Amino acid sequence: MAAAGGILTVDLGAVAANYALIRREAAGAEVSAVVKADAYGLGMGPVARRLAAEGCRTFFVADAREGTSLRALLPQGDIYVLNGLFPGAAAPLAQAALRPVLASLAELAEWQAAGAPFPAALHFDTGMNRLGMGEAEAEALAQDPSLTAGVEVSLILSHLACSDEAAHPRNGEQLHRFRALLTRLQPHFPKAKASLSNSGGIFLGPDYHFDMVRPGVSLYGGNPFTGRPHPFRPVVTAQARVLAVREVAPGDSVGYGATWKAARKARIAVLAAGYADGFFRSLSSDLPGGISGGESGGRVYIGGGMAPVAGRVSMDMAMADVSNLPEGAVKRGDMAELIGPHISVDEVGLRAGTLGYEILTALGARYMRRYIEDGKESAAENGGEA
Repeated sequence: MAAAGGILTVDLGAVAANYALIRREAAGAEVSAVVKADAYGLGMGPVARRLAAEGCRTFFVADAREGTSLRALLPQGDIYVLNGLFPGAAAPLAQAALRPVLASLAELAEWQAAGAPFPAALHFDTGMNRLGMGEAEAEALAQDPSLTAGVEVSLILSHLACSDEAAHPRNGEQLHRFRALLTRLQPHFPKAKASLSNSGGIFLGPDYHFDMVRPGVSLYGGNPFTGRPHPFRPVVTAQARVLAVREVAPGDSVGYGATWKAARKARIAVLAAGYADGFFRSLSSDLPGGISGGESGGRVYIGGGMAPVAGRVSMDMAMADVSNLPEGAVKRGDMAELIGPHISVDEVGLRAGTLGYEILTALGARYMRRYIEDGKESAAENGGEA
């Protein structure tokens, strides 16, 4: 640990607690888990295994490569591939016992032609206008049983576009369209479960739950809502090593572009984290603030207090102005909190002009990773597959 420039701590107990909270909220529906993008950057192996231990039986990934990796870790359970079926990819999906989320009649025809022995999901668009079949395709499936002959349809799903805003009218519109779709299709696929809600949708109420809900960012402590607090436990702590503490004379600049100048004698902590570690360049002190109408620049928690970023964030380093902290409070070798109990991942996202989702998935590979199981460090470190 002494050689680590940064430490990323993932609290698997908090992941389990968030999963339990969602199960209570969505009582009566199956709670799956979206573990795409390496479980939102936190390590698919340790996260998925803990969720499986908590009773999760259905997982969603983005593509077949993620699905194949997950299948090697979890021989049991259902794994759905959200990005569907790439041309020619039916055989490797079937070999890994993966379930494609089919978003077009062409994908359906290819899965059917492959004679794949595993079930598949049908994805319908109800207002996102991204992936998914439309009303014409739904009507064709209802009218022509030959289109799905030999294919076991295990899930019918759609995706909410605006679930982060509870009052957004698109939520009700999509709910109405999804119900109409199910009325049309479920008589033809009586064993298929129905799923509409992502993290935000789960909290729109029981009408949105159907048979299965699909939480993602909420499992990892992120906020799926806009402009309101959330009930989820924080999962991630990211820390960066203090490489040096240096004195800067009044008028001297710090970092690339010489954009930050000391108004008085200053103390600057140089941190071993930059945009290659997911500490975005937009957290620089001289760039437009991410918080609408608010202050610009990131901040870190160090030496018992908050310290603002000074100057430009570079690839491998960032600087923090620790002048307002007591003399000696910060020294070489200390750790600065980038994300954690004092600075949420969502605050970092706001200050960077983006979302907590992007911050999580951008966390770099250089962190030494620690996994905590109910207050105790687990055997899985550095993304290991313990």
